[in-house]
Amino acid sequence: MPVPRVADTFKGAVSRVTIGATAEQGGTRTTTVTVGGALNVVYAGEPGKLGEKPVIAVDVLDIAPEDWAEALAGQYKDVFGDPAAWAKKAVDEYGADLICLKFDGIHPDRGDLGADHAVRVIKDVLAAVGVPLILWGSGNDAKDNQIMPKVSEAAKGQNCLIGTVTEDNYKSLTAIALADSHKLITEAPLDINIGKQVNILVSDMGYPLENIVTFQSTGALGYGIEYSYSIQERQRLATLGGDKMMAMPSIVDVGSEAWRTKEAKSDAPEWGPAEARGPMWEAATAIVLLQSGTDIIRLRHPKAVATVKNFIKEMW
Repeated sequence: MPVPRVADTFKGAVSRVTIGATAEQGGTRTTTVTVGGALNVVYAGEPGKLGEKPVIAVDVLDIAPEDWAEALAGQYKDVFGDPAAWAKKAVDEYGADLICLKFDGIHPDRGDLGADHAVRVIKDVLAAVGVPLILWGSGNDAKDNQIMPKVSEAAKGQNCLIGTVTEDNYKSLTAIALADSHKLITEAPLDINIGKQVNILVSDMGYPLENIVTFQSTGALGYGIEYSYSIQERQRLATLGGDKMMAMPSIVDVGSEAWRTKEAKSDAPEWGPAEARGPMWEAATAIVLLQSGTDIIRLRHPKAVATVKNFIKEMW
């Protein structure tokens, strides 16, 4: 009798989550994106068990950033201050599968802008591009609880991915995702137990587990990537073991974290030209995390996007 391989003994699977709604589905998106579906660990077993291809979301900010390195900012300076044009450039020129619209400008320390600003931005971006959207709050719970319901309502029917939901703010964001038919991002600080707990809290409010994408705080190459990798890997193994509370696709924030590192942004000629060094740091971080089992990668530099897209094409 042949001994079964470990890969044949898995009983769980990563759930599939579809983002975006076309006209036939009540939205205005020209494409949708489906992630998840893996029945095995990364690169193992039959090709049919790999699940959906990972996808790339390019970051677009609602305000012009003031702290981006020149090697990165130079790629978007012509569209800074115009999120719709920024999103269109990311899709048409750089090949973004999704747009991650980050509402930095509503944060009390970065502009403290109001609902009128946020609603105008989301409507402009929806009109400019046809890809699905990720709507990412400022990280300030009080302001996000005030503004994100308006953002959600303005995008009602578009089946966006909205977040992030934590142990402290899950009630308000879960309620708006239910009301406006959006998918939800649950967040934890590199802690598998907290991640599971947030999923349980959201589920207890009646939100479907199969509509959740998880987010564990991302560590860049050289700055905690081993922790991010191990969390992604542990989540995949828990999923394959049959844990329904962990059986969700995941998203990582590579662009923001990679470009915070001194290796990516510092003016250090002895390390090589910054215009090459930064995108390489971003791409390397993304490729490592792809190998741990993540499904959606947030990126910023077009060279990193191209490199990671090529990696996904070759491996899937």
